[in-house]
Amino acid sequence: MTIYLINIIINKYIYSNIILIYTNMTKKNNKYALISVSNKSNILFLAQKLIEYNYNLISTKGTYLFLKSQGLNNVIEISEYLNYSKLMNEKVKTLHPKLYRGILSDRSINDVIFMKMNNIKIIDIVVINFYPFEKNFVEKKINDNIISSNIDIGGPCIVRAAAKNYKNVTVIIDNKDYLLIIDELKNNNSILLNTKIKLAQKAFHYVSLYDKKISEYFNTKYQNLKYLKNNKKNYVFPDKITLNLFKKENLRYGENHHQKSALYYTDDNKYVNNNNFEQIQGKKLSYNNIIDANVALECVQEFSNPSCVIIKHANPCGVSSSHTLKEAYINAYNTDPVSYFGSVIAFNKQLNLETVNIIIQNNYIELIIIPSITNEAKILIAKKNNIRILLYNFNSQILFEMKCVNNGILIQNTNLNQINKNNINIVSKRIPKKNEIEDIIFGWKIIKFVKSNAIIYCKNNMTLGIGAGQMSRIDSVKLAIIKAKERKFNLHGSSMISDAFFPFRDSIDFISNLGIKCIIQPGGSLRDKEVIDAVNQYNLSMVFTNIRSFRH
Repeated sequence: MTIYLINIIINKYIYSNIILIYTNMTKKNNKYALISVSNKSNILFLAQKLIEYNYNLISTKGTYLFLKSQGLNNVIEISEYLNYSKLMNEKVKTLHPKLYRGILSDRSINDVIFMKMNNIKIIDIVVINFYPFEKNFVEKKINDNIISSNIDIGGPCIVRAAAKNYKNVTVIIDNKDYLLIIDELKNNNSILLNTKIKLAQKAFHYVSLYDKKISEYFNTKYQNLKYLKNNKKNYVFPDKITLNLFKKENLRYGENHHQKSALYYTDDNKYVNNNNFEQIQGKKLSYNNIIDANVALECVQEFSNPSCVIIKHANPCGVSSSHTLKEAYINAYNTDPVSYFGSVIAFNKQLNLETVNIIIQNNYIELIIIPSITNEAKILIAKKNNIRILLYNFNSQILFEMKCVNNGILIQNTNLNQINKNNINIVSKRIPKKNEIEDIIFGWKIIKFVKSNAIIYCKNNMTLGIGAGQMSRIDSVKLAIIKAKERKFNLHGSSMISDAFFPFRDSIDFISNLGIKCIIQPGGSLRDKEVIDAVNQYNLSMVFTNIRSFRH
């Protein structure tokens, strides 16, 4: 009986101590957060808040030194916590089992006792982001040894471990989520399970993207994929492409009202159009708005002088370059004021008050895309709050385009061809005048954005008539003339731009008595001689570019 009572007392003592150990390990001041960030934006603020909510901080060397330099002393350096021998210049410190035992703990009583006996801290929050492999190394073409030494090993392992144990650990890889975490700690004194799941998914995706960048670097290296310095069309397409798409927003509707749509971005703008814009006014965007805005943006970026491009149904309906933005807008509008209704407009310079004053007097438009806007213009255009305003970074250049087809994707490098007075081939007896050469160069910048078959008439850096999307070239020639005549434009001294060769001389015969003086086209038809003979017969100038600019 005595032995039985002694066993009861001993077991009760042991159980009481177990409960005491468990309670001590899980009470407020025994909570730990691990912080290891390359991007230190707002990390001091988060660290201060975590300390305020009774978290002890463990940090890797770089982040530790940063926090200490900012006056934060309640931080333990990971080497001190792990008490490990410094092997391989500290390259293996974040692969220590003591660290992972604390992250992967299931919080059971037995587990907590084990942790206490082995002086292992239970880690409840992991804040981590990796060294920017692609941005800081691949893009700067630093040598292979430096690139290889900056492939993060410990970081992805920690993130995977924390995300795996999402029920017990909150993993944060994006500084945009810092406020979310702080708000939940403030309101609930803990992180909600749904939030932990969301952040775990984000973390696994982050790791997969990081590995993708490294994989593509080695894939590129293996296949020796390079751009030749001034000849991007010689790019060799890889055998395999992995795209990671992020949904930016749901759109109002698709191409038609009964179709749903959403806008996705890729982190890799080598392969697809990546429109990084900010909407500062107007209704939610639709599928067609974005397509038109993309065409308008690409087209207007062809010009350095103040320019305006007006797009309707993915086709330019008016383009002009001038001394001022106001003049460029008026000229582009005058090309086709009927098609202007419900259009998208792009400018390549800051939108000012005098231009906005005229815009708001004209017919309804869907959207304006600009690099910036003056405060006065912004206040005035706000009165037309249905007009969407998009700000865009005009320094970006799209190098590749992607289109979906049945069971596949088409990828091509963007049509970046340009001409100048030194690389055109004059094939007519009549030599084009200086102003005519300026006009055909102006028109050639636009023609590659007009759906084929495409014809443009222009003069003095202004479009006079645009014929788009016709099944035969002669029909595009006629359509562009109809457009010009509707506006009572005098085509005398104007130039004609064609995106592909003339298969017959009929187009030249048709425009021969309209006063058009210069024609630019790719050339390459079996009947080139016949077409050139017609040009010479009517004393016109003709220039070959030797390059086609179809757009489907």
